[in-house]
Order: sequence, then C-alpha cells, then structure tokens
Amino acid sequence: MTTRRLPREDLTAALAARRELGPDYDAAFIETVVDRIEEVLDTSAAASPAPRRRPRAPRASGAGDYSLLLAVLSLLAAIPLSAIAVVNAGGLGLSLAWAGIVMINVAYGLRSRRP
Repeated sequence: MTTRRLPREDLTAALAARRELGPDYDAAFIETVVDRIEEVLDTSAAASPAPRRRPRAPRASGAGDYSLLLAVLSLLAAIPLSAIAVVNAGGLGLSLAWAGIVMINVAYGLRSRRP
C-alpha cells in the first residue's frame, strides 16, 4: 500500500505565491493548504484496511502502572507475614496471609484495567 503524500514542490509553490500576494491573502493560503492536507488524509484513511489506534493516554489522575512494583512489594511483605502467621496460627494463618496478599494484587489488577 502506498501512501499519497503532499508533494514538497506544491507546498513550496504555494508558499512562494503567498509571499508574492502579500499578507492580505493569508487566510486564502491557509485554507488551500488545509484543504490539500485534509484531502490527502481522507484518501489515506479510505485506503487503509483498519483504523489506527492511538496509544492509550495515561490516566488523568497521574497514576501509572504500578503492577510490577505492587507484586515485588507483596513478595517482600509475604516473607515476614508468612513467618508471623505460621508461628501464631499454623497452616491456616499462612493460608489467610497469602489469601490477603493475593486478593490485594487481584483487586489492583482489576482496578487498573478499567477504562
């Protein structure tokens, strides 16, 4: 697929004509250039098989993706929590401690994937 581009010569000639005509014709010059650009964009959009997707913008609140950080911190917290849980409540305590860690990570994962 070839993409039609605005010829550089056309833009150069239009700019030279604008210089010759003076500042009174600035609006007409801008209209002409914008019309040509829109024409090229319309033909290239019609020729493309699928629309291009823009990269996802960061959230407005400034929150980034901290999934990896949360996972690492969860593993670091799991070490002392596991020891404390086993000493005080045995296997049931260990299961509850890990269930809590897993639930926090899953909840964060589900929250961060919402649009």
